[in-house]
Amino acid sequence: MHTGDGAYIKKINRSYILTEIFEHHKISRASLSKVTGLNKATISVQVNDLLDEDLIYERQEEHHSVGRRPILLSINEKTAYFLGIDLEHDQLLFNITDLKGNTVKYEKVDLLTDIYDEIVALIADRIKKYQADFESTRYGLVKTVIAIHGTVSSDNRIHFIPRNQWRDKNILTDLNKLGINNITIENNANLSAYAERIFQYHKSKNLLNINLSSGIGSGIIINGELHKGYHGHAGEMGHMIIYPKGKPCRCGNKGCWERYASEPIFFENANKYLETKVETHADIKRLLNEKNEDLIKVLNEWISDLAIGLNNVINLYNPEMIVLNSPILKIYSCALEEIKKHLISSVSQYRDIVISGLGAKASVVGASAMGIQQFLDLPRLTLSETNNSITI
Repeated sequence: MHTGDGAYIKKINRSYILTEIFEHHKISRASLSKVTGLNKATISVQVNDLLDEDLIYERQEEHHSVGRRPILLSINEKTAYFLGIDLEHDQLLFNITDLKGNTVKYEKVDLLTDIYDEIVALIADRIKKYQADFESTRYGLVKTVIAIHGTVSSDNRIHFIPRNQWRDKNILTDLNKLGINNITIENNANLSAYAERIFQYHKSKNLLNINLSSGIGSGIIINGELHKGYHGHAGEMGHMIIYPKGKPCRCGNKGCWERYASEPIFFENANKYLETKVETHADIKRLLNEKNEDLIKVLNEWISDLAIGLNNVINLYNPEMIVLNSPILKIYSCALEEIKKHLISSVSQYRDIVISGLGAKASVVGASAMGIQQFLDLPRLTLSETNNSITI
């Protein structure tokens, strides 16, 4: 413990103060002193430094009661910007937020190639464009965090992306060669879990986020921290075997969870049993509105296999909050009711299970938020969900 290091203590105090300003949105110097336990002189020095750095602003509030109008501190959202990139196999999602985590730009770019070098060059060009867009602000585009749909090693390398068949790619070095710095990469499900806690479930220190997409990935938060495992590969729950000697999986095993409960499997099953083609989420929504019994049967059978894996992970992790990120489940109004029918074990314990409101934006808004926390070196971060939700 660096008890004698004045600079270290000053840094810790600064982090506490910024953390409380984020959490309270608007707070006075006197209230900051109370919630942090720091004396008023320390608060005054730190606040003046933060004002000089344009990270916060101070404003006298309007009020209609007798007495002096309060002067409150807030985060200066327009001083710095953060880019989150979701690197999917067929498209890139770009999300830029301000310092308060509000999305100011959200764009999709279809990928017409799966060649690694071409995609890295495309990402570099986009980052340079966004840097130019925000160069007039105090700090500009400060940080970029890229969501990877695969395993990310603890040394910040792409270990493996199954859909692209990329192995052992050092994307940070390759972007540096193209003039791009201040980059972090992280698994997309980890960023989704991080986003759910930062924007939605601030008090949930044990949260499990499960993404149902082309496969099944999960982000695990234990005691408030992302759980990444020994090499950074924790959370590959889609490759848990739920049917021994079942369907072959691209990982080499048979009977993996994602071979029964990922979204492509639902579409595959629906097109086996329904006379009409089911190719999009809009098709599912239309058939549900028509109360198509065959579709509902396929949905409930798919949910039954989904629940097998959920039972397993609940018993393994005892999560407080389980967040399921799936457009199909969001469309189906009976989804949670059907899932809970299968979660009846007296051993399984969890507080709540919900469907994500962040949806497809979860990993990119999580990426941007992670950039904010890293830039300010905060012990924790609380942001409001403003314009980050999506609708289907």
